[in-house]
Amino acid sequence: MALTRRHLLTALPVIGTAALGVGFWEMLKGMKSGHFDPHAVDTPIIGRDLPDFPALEGLTDLGEGFSSETLRAQTKPVLVNFMASWCVPCVLEMPFLKTVSSEATIWGIVYKDKAERAAAFIQRNGAPYQRIGQDPQGTAAIEWGVTGVPESFLVMPGGKIVWHGSAALDKDTFLYTIRPMLNQFKEKAG
Repeated sequence: MALTRRHLLTALPVIGTAALGVGFWEMLKGMKSGHFDPHAVDTPIIGRDLPDFPALEGLTDLGEGFSSETLRAQTKPVLVNFMASWCVPCVLEMPFLKTVSSEATIWGIVYKDKAERAAAFIQRNGAPYQRIGQDPQGTAAIEWGVTGVPESFLVMPGGKIVWHGSAALDKDTFLYTIRPMLNQFKEKAG
């Protein structure tokens, strides 16, 4: 019996479903063995200079905004955190950011949020940011390659991005990934 176009078209959904099943099975095996991280995002921006983005206006009286030039001019590392008041993981992340702010310079970018809502949210949760800029249209986020909030980037002096996290910052990530980078910078500078 010769294969016809009808046979091939009938087989496509079966083949597609089987491929998805194999992919899902491999993902589950990876989760079981600890080799799959659902928050891991292939970030081509790591190791590159920070992108040019429009100057971000400050958020009311919480701090002045900043631009790509301001960030490049820093003489110490800056943790740039994209956040929004409507973002549930951002709410969970905020107390930890306040704790970290005693050790690291944190600049915030309010992503597609109303200024008054974001300001109230930040004040209510301890204001961990030394500078805070507004990105109401999401233009800066596009330049950075942000896929959602919260996302954070560690930027070294001169504007080199050395780390990117696409989930709420947590204690383990800070202790075992970011803090060693900050300490390494202090040793070289010091």
